[in-house]
Amino acid sequence: MKNFFLISLFSVSILICGALTNQSFAEEKNNKATKEQDGYSETYRQLNLFGDVFERVRAEYVEDVNDKELIENALDGMLSSLDPHSGYLNEERFREMKVETRGEFGGLGIEVTMENGLVKVVSPIDDTPAFRAGMQAGDYILKIDNEPVMGLDLSEAVKKMRGKVGAPIDLLVRRADVDSLIDVTIIRDIIRIKSVKSRIEGNVGYIRITTFSQNTGSGVKKAIQDINEEIGDKIIGYVLDLRNNPGGLLSQAIEVSDIFIDKGEIVSQRGRYENDTERNNATLGDMANGLPIVILINGGSASASEIVAGAMQDHKRAIIIGTQSFGKGSVQTVMPLPGNGAMRLTTARYYTPSGRSIQATGITPDIFVEQAKLETYKNKYQRLRESDLRGALENGNKKKDETPDDSAVANDNKDTTKEKDTDKDETPLDYQLTRALDLLTGLSLYREHENMD
Repeated sequence: MKNFFLISLFSVSILICGALTNQSFAEEKNNKATKEQDGYSETYRQLNLFGDVFERVRAEYVEDVNDKELIENALDGMLSSLDPHSGYLNEERFREMKVETRGEFGGLGIEVTMENGLVKVVSPIDDTPAFRAGMQAGDYILKIDNEPVMGLDLSEAVKKMRGKVGAPIDLLVRRADVDSLIDVTIIRDIIRIKSVKSRIEGNVGYIRITTFSQNTGSGVKKAIQDINEEIGDKIIGYVLDLRNNPGGLLSQAIEVSDIFIDKGEIVSQRGRYENDTERNNATLGDMANGLPIVILINGGSASASEIVAGAMQDHKRAIIIGTQSFGKGSVQTVMPLPGNGAMRLTTARYYTPSGRSIQATGITPDIFVEQAKLETYKNKYQRLRESDLRGALENGNKKKDETPDDSAVANDNKDTTKEKDTDKDETPLDYQLTRALDLLTGLSLYREHENMD
């Protein structure tokens, strides 16, 4: 009887717990439904508010306004308030954007963003009107044709900078290392971008990528083939110059990285939800055949440039030289909309193979090198050398019939120095590139010594 009583109590407790559990599930479900209903109601209230404001503007604004412009501006305001890279593209701007990615468009030749209400230059593009006018990465544009930039959004500012080819534009610029403001006049032109340039520097292949447009990957492959045909087995390495490269197409950044990386991840994109993660991996093959690579970056290297530099750095496939990069680590998706416009929406952050997000931080160089101007140090007094001393022994390796005229050699050196000093047309020395070339030369010598041992 006692056992039966205990079992009965146990059964009753189970029934009570079960009833309470079912009740709690029901309450939780009801609470969730109530919250969702409240959320929908609040959304509808806000949309009604938008409709009320829209109607008031149409009816009572001091001037007649265009409904389409009001809606487009409202859409752009909603998107651009999320982050500096989201925005609405009307039909005209969407068409221009598609032309830009093909590598030819009209304008000044600068990549810009918005910062603290001002237009900030991410980087000027090589061989464009802005580049030739001396615009620099980090410049702030305060006025466009004497109209203040403050109060404009990025799309409005960009629209003002575009114009008829051949027409001048006046910019008031604030530069970090200059105390006074700078007036810059630029003549608008058709911007034709050759995204890949290459040349030989001694025994080094130099490849400059100005932007990541439609054919950048194929351009880099051709550059490597041309370099190899010219110097063949004498090549000791490559310099990949990504300085002042504002980025471009993600697909091209992946293709360029894949040219040099033999296996493993290149970049991953992580969205709002876990299942939004996308990984891009390298395929077999390294066109550089394992030769050392140096990548040059600076504050104007952004987006796709940082993907390449980050992937090569994490795989220890390249040494990064220069200064901290721009730090744009977000992915924008362009979504066409009815009416031939589109929205550009930030949908993910990208991460380097080691899991680094470089958003707002950038790529840190392995060797930090500021761009600098070198000057030859000239000693007031000529230092004596061993050969200048009276009765100095001759070099034991020289043949007996050789009688070099030391004074003539010294005079030749003096003449050469004087000639260099007076050569005003000489191309200015690229200090960062020089450091990269020195590094590759040093690595080559080290490998030769290892092979000799």
